Amino acid sequence: MGLFTKITAAAIATALTAGVAAAQDPTFFRIGTGSAGGTYFPIGGTIANGISAPPGSRPCDEGGQCGVPGLIAIAQSTTASVFNNTAVQNGELEAGMAAADVTRSMYLGEDKFEGKPHDKLRIVANLFPEDLHLVLPKGTSIESLADLEGKRVGIAQAGSGTQVAVLQMLEKWGITRDNIDEAELNNSQSAERLADGQIDAYFYAAGWPVSAMVQLATTKGMELHSFSDEDLAIINETIPAYIPSTIPAGVYEGVDYDVKTPAVSALLVVSSDLSEELVYGITKALWNDNTRTLLDNGHAKGKQITPDTALDGIQALGVPLHPGAEKFYKEAGLLE
Repeated sequence: MGLFTKITAAAIATALTAGVAAAQDPTFFRIGTGSAGGTYFPIGGTIANGISAPPGSRPCDEGGQCGVPGLIAIAQSTTASVFNNTAVQNGELEAGMAAADVTRSMYLGEDKFEGKPHDKLRIVANLFPEDLHLVLPKGTSIESLADLEGKRVGIAQAGSGTQVAVLQMLEKWGITRDNIDEAELNNSQSAERLADGQIDAYFYAAGWPVSAMVQLATTKGMELHSFSDEDLAIINETIPAYIPSTIPAGVYEGVDYDVKTPAVSALLVVSSDLSEELVYGITKALWNDNTRTLLDNGHAKGKQITPDTALDGIQALGVPLHPGAEKFYKEAGLLE
């Protein structure tokens, strides 16, 4: 057998194997989340638990798991939105949690992703609002983002939606990587550095309460920057997916004032390669009574994840629903 024939035979064998693999829905279902100190990770774990029903487990009606029969979903800690969407596009993850603005840009191949459309991204649900936390040391404040010039600032991890958005926002106030000492850190690292006096401020977008900040607030103490209505309008114009929101007083110890801040929706995203049947089953399991109980008794943000808000902003975003999810929402009377 010549070299060409060998390569051809190997290619055919690979193609056949790939065809078989694609035809079988995965037993293992990997969900990309975020860092352990954020909100994506615990919420992703709850969702994974809700949609799972491992082979041989007790049936739902007998007190067992009420997920998709045979499915074992696993929440994986990652660097969040950009990483998760890339991995879903490439088939390295079956699903991921991601910010709406990043998902739109990546799907369309716009802004930072110019010429690189991630055309396989499909939405299962809008989950909850992620509020931008601009964390400052206890007893300090700033007037606007311009005051961060020359400071040591945590801009979140590379590969996170927060970093992409924050750099866009900062530019509006003349702040770039050139005139701040930027630190690319996850949420837990940022909180630790702020507590140790190694950074002067840090950004993190996540559904409150964020565990690393709860710990920071109760130990060293912290402040949150409350944006003016004018500044919120500028941010919304710059990044339409970031809308004015409020972190209520008392969410974090010592932060006894309402914090006006921009927020972006967190989405559950899958690949268009997944079958309609599988994604229909996952969407149905996401919104069943069993998962509802898990969401209500897990991370505080879980209570805000409801079928009534599952389609909020999705139509305007311009990223398609997965046909399996669409089928479920139509059957449930949530979509015409």
